[in-house]
Amino acid sequence: MAVKTALIKHPNSVLHEISAYHPERPERIIAVEDALAASGLNEFLLSRQSKQAARSELLTVHEQHYVDWIFDNAPTGDGGHVQIDGDTAMNQYSLIAALTACGAAIDAVDGVVNKEFDNAFCLVRPPGHHAERGIAMGFCFFDNVAVGAQHAMDVHGFERVAIVDFDVHHGNGTEDIFIDENRVLFCSTFQEYIFPGRYAPSVPGHIVNVPLPGGTDGEHYRRVFSEKVLPELDAFKPEFIFFSAGFDAHRNDPLAGLNLEAEDFGWITRQVMQIADTYSDGRIVSTLEGGYDLDGLAQSALAHLSALVRVDA
Repeated sequence: MAVKTALIKHPNSVLHEISAYHPERPERIIAVEDALAASGLNEFLLSRQSKQAARSELLTVHEQHYVDWIFDNAPTGDGGHVQIDGDTAMNQYSLIAALTACGAAIDAVDGVVNKEFDNAFCLVRPPGHHAERGIAMGFCFFDNVAVGAQHAMDVHGFERVAIVDFDVHHGNGTEDIFIDENRVLFCSTFQEYIFPGRYAPSVPGHIVNVPLPGGTDGEHYRRVFSEKVLPELDAFKPEFIFFSAGFDAHRNDPLAGLNLEAEDFGWITRQVMQIADTYSDGRIVSTLEGGYDLDGLAQSALAHLSALVRVDA
């Protein structure tokens, strides 16, 4: 059968390291790759190596002074680490990894628009959805999904772009970047009262924030997602849909307290794909965000990708 889903990645993703024993670690990528190989799903995937995003592409969503600071302070050679905040740091490979993570989102958009594949999953690090216009935080330097969404609007002319963020932490960076951009519908489900601890009020047709109590299981999540997110997506009629695909709402994740199972992420994906099939000609780009229990991450990402390629996990 024809390959319809691209897996976009880069070797740089496993070279970036914040510190020894940090939960956002290179093994996250390896765990997903191993699960894909063991499942046989790779035969349904078109593997692509991402480009590096240009500085000008970062500047479509980030402030000049901030981008310059990251470039100017990134360590080189054996320069050790540069600490950005209490839990975010750069080693000598971090800048290039961040550029290829953003580049993956851009490549994915171009490939979907040019009908090289139907949809794409960007298996990249560092994650991005906590990076605001001028602030790095929460393991994130540049907002990968925001760069991709802005590219879809600026270069390809889309007027209604939806971003569905199911990471267990609120996508504050993406919200900050698009808070005044009415062409974007941003939907974020997240555990309440944990990092980053702030979010804007919901605005119908633009911002949909859905805080969830600790202990939320798949049944409750599916009901709330069906009541609060899917109707907004349906009313918005998106021309392009993005996932901020964090898998740290899995019940075994060490950094949060929701109780989703791997199959719940497949369910989320399939529901949104129905919206994409109706309004977006199936156009979906997904980028990896969180997920810190390696087995939970691997199995959840496998369920997500199985849905994207339209086969059973």
